[in-house]
Amino acid sequence: MAYVDHTFSISDEPTGTFIVNNKPPIKEIAFAVALLSLGVLGLLFGIVMIVNKVGGDRGHGIAFSVLGALLFMPGFYYTRIAYYAYKGYKGFSFSNIPAV
Repeated sequence: MAYVDHTFSISDEPTGTFIVNNKPPIKEIAFAVALLSLGVLGLLFGIVMIVNKVGGDRGHGIAFSVLGALLFMPGFYYTRIAYYAYKGYKGFSFSNIPAV
């Protein structure tokens, strides 16, 4: 008799239970919104600094824009996941947001 791993066998009954935590993680969502807000502000201030040549050249504005973009990207991504999970779109849940 050969060993059969029942995890990979096909049956109608589920072999394990999957618990999906669909409670909104408040701290993580607040952090994502803060990243999004700071990223938007960084991009806006950077563009204003580039146009007006604050500090004598455009270097400060470019630095602010780059930092704003780096903050904006994960903030937008996780805020979008939280919004879609809140609205109940298929394939999105609050468990997709990593815990801090």
